[in-house]
Amino acid sequence: MEIAVLLPCYNEGLSIRKVVSDFRSVLPQATIYVYDNCSTDNTIAEARAAGAVVRQERWQGKGNVVRRMFTDVEADIYLMADGDGTYDFSVAPEMIAKLTQSGADMVVGTRKNVYANAHRRGHGFGNQLFNRVYRSLFGPLFTDIFSGYRVFSRRYVKSFPAISSGFEIETEMSVHASQLRIPVEEMPTEYGARQEGSSSKLRTVRDALRIFFTFLILFKEIRPARFFGVIAIILTALAVLIALPLVFTYLDTGLVPRFPTAILATGMVLLAGIFMVSGLILDSVARGRLEQKRIWYMSIPATAIKEDAPRCLSVSS
Repeated sequence: MEIAVLLPCYNEGLSIRKVVSDFRSVLPQATIYVYDNCSTDNTIAEARAAGAVVRQERWQGKGNVVRRMFTDVEADIYLMADGDGTYDFSVAPEMIAKLTQSGADMVVGTRKNVYANAHRRGHGFGNQLFNRVYRSLFGPLFTDIFSGYRVFSRRYVKSFPAISSGFEIETEMSVHASQLRIPVEEMPTEYGARQEGSSSKLRTVRDALRIFFTFLILFKEIRPARFFGVIAIILTALAVLIALPLVFTYLDTGLVPRFPTAILATGMVLLAGIFMVSGLILDSVARGRLEQKRIWYMSIPATAIKEDAPRCLSVSS
């Protein structure tokens, strides 16, 4: 089978040559692609010197690079890692073997010692928080949704819509697998520090907000009935809360002294009804889109189909 190693890069000139050489040493049969994302250092020259196939994506953002890589590259198995050298290249053959032997369409290299080795203050807490939120919204498939070290089957890559533009792309990858109930495996891998002299491209507050809004948008797209239903319940509860004093006053005196409050409560109930109806309509649309995604996913031949180890996941429908 043809294997492609995909390395998105932005100003990784200090480490990319070693990363390419390391992956070639354990996967000599693979084609290694380095996709440069508007680097201002010597990333392109170093990648070419290491023998990688170098291509460029002019739209800034990791999501844009991943979309371009998945569109351009044709292979049977895809391995994606970062160009900063933080991921353990030595386990790449094991991850590929796990993909082909289990019949999975994605294997995620979950990061060990991620907080001690490579995260700024606040990243560890945010990582744990977002993983818990993800499991509560989309299901328990993943324990590290932000890992960029993954192996994919062709069936996954060519059915993945890739809408995100930035670092939230890993979240979208996970949601795609959870929505379609795609078979996924995880493998613990070492996670090291970046090359001395290089800096992380993550911005704690900005990227955390982008990931949070990505959660909301994807939840709205996948489960609109629940999303808009929650809003409708909140509006109804608030309307009842502000209307209760009016009801008690009316029962005592037969009068409604505060018309603006009554109009506000009525408007909130009407708005809640609009949200509920909108959620039900969009839920039917979302189910149709899910069926189309599933049909497209099944139209692509599987890399391998073997018996999975017996296990059970409690995933809400």
